[in-house]
Amino acid sequence: MNETQAQALVGILVYLIPEMILGVFACLVFLGGTVRADRNLWGSAALAGFVAALAALQFGPGSGPIAGADLATVPVLFDSLANFGRGLAWLAGIIFVLFSWNEVPDRQAAEWHACLLVLIAGVGLVAAANDLVTLFLALEMISIPTYVMLYLPRHDDAAQEAALKYFLLSVFSSALVLFGFSYLYGMTGTTNLTQILQSLNAPETQARDIPMAAAIALVTIVAGLGFRVTAAPFHFYAPDVYQGAPTVAAALLAWTPKAAGFFALVRVLGFVVPAGVQPRDMIGTALSEQVPILFWLLAVITMTWGNLLALLQDNLKRLLAYSSVAHAGYMLITLATAPYLRQSPGGADGVEALLYYLVAYGVMTVGAFAVLAYLSTPERPVETTDDLAGLSRSHPGLALMFAIFLFSLIGIPLTAGFTGKFLVFFGAMTVGPEQTYLYWVLALIGVVNAAMKSGKRAICAG
Repeated sequence: MNETQAQALVGILVYLIPEMILGVFACLVFLGGTVRADRNLWGSAALAGFVAALAALQFGPGSGPIAGADLATVPVLFDSLANFGRGLAWLAGIIFVLFSWNEVPDRQAAEWHACLLVLIAGVGLVAAANDLVTLFLALEMISIPTYVMLYLPRHDDAAQEAALKYFLLSVFSSALVLFGFSYLYGMTGTTNLTQILQSLNAPETQARDIPMAAAIALVTIVAGLGFRVTAAPFHFYAPDVYQGAPTVAAALLAWTPKAAGFFALVRVLGFVVPAGVQPRDMIGTALSEQVPILFWLLAVITMTWGNLLALLQDNLKRLLAYSSVAHAGYMLITLATAPYLRQSPGGADGVEALLYYLVAYGVMTVGAFAVLAYLSTPERPVETTDDLAGLSRSHPGLALMFAIFLFSLIGIPLTAGFTGKFLVFFGAMTVGPEQTYLYWVLALIGVVNAAMKSGKRAICAG
């Protein structure tokens, strides 16, 4: 190893200090759990780990190039997207620690919090990944702890079924993603995302048709990651798993895989292009010129299917599962519009709208699950819409909070959900000029879907 390579390695390790902190705390909590079972102790340790990681991120080197490192060789990037994803993940980790404080038994608390530390570190690494191997390992850092966490708080038949279903279908989705990655490696001869995008976006490549292998890679990668973001038709595990899983595990499942899936799509498909890489005519189309149409169709199918089936649900977790599907559809609109919006300087930005929507969706859906967890007791579980009858009289403060979360999920004005939907639909309406009609129709379908789910959520809020 020469001096330049050693300098680059040290630079990467310095940037990865927050992840290393989380890893150290996870090991300590795993080991400590073999000696003492105490939810307060291990919850406090997990909180300390996330706070330390946030402090390291805040006071660390920040974003920018690594000294002595070439983007075409480093496995991770530390640009604005990476730091946004990492900071958001650490904050979500703190919220989930507090959420699960009294939801996980003392005997399983150490394993739960240690798995949570590893899982959240994986979300941050997905946002920063610059290599297919790094990205796949980061996705597995999310999946493997999730299998355990679905089973830890409860050991009944429903929890076992939920964990097994998620495990089997997650393994299948990982195989699809890995299959698509193998095609990218076969076409370009590298696993580095910067080199892959440079190769696919090169002027000589743009002069001829994109290889069919790239289209195969696109379909398999989107299908595999579609499982994580609960995009139809890859969503079918969600209602059963959400219903059978403990409430805190269902809340975790509603946000963390979805955030990681969208971060991965943005990275792999080139919606955020590394420094020094010139995109094709439009960002995100390195693998196919039909990327916007693919996400247009996925968005329409996902949000419509999710909202239609939500109308038929009385179980609250199944209702929130189909809500997760519908919101994935709204977020897919941003990827359908992003290639065109980036061509209009000063206009809306699909990727920025996606990131805002991820934050807003996380707050409102985790908040709704938290209210359900607080209201549920072993003697009187809150599972159906009928169980919420009279909530405004027995718990007026919680009823108001739950209503605010549901109104935000609907998109009522003055809520974060409304702002997110406005950014998404406004972006679709500003695409043009050749695609104006197509994306106006997409925005109209989105508005109809948002109105469709209002009735069911209003019943719950009432």
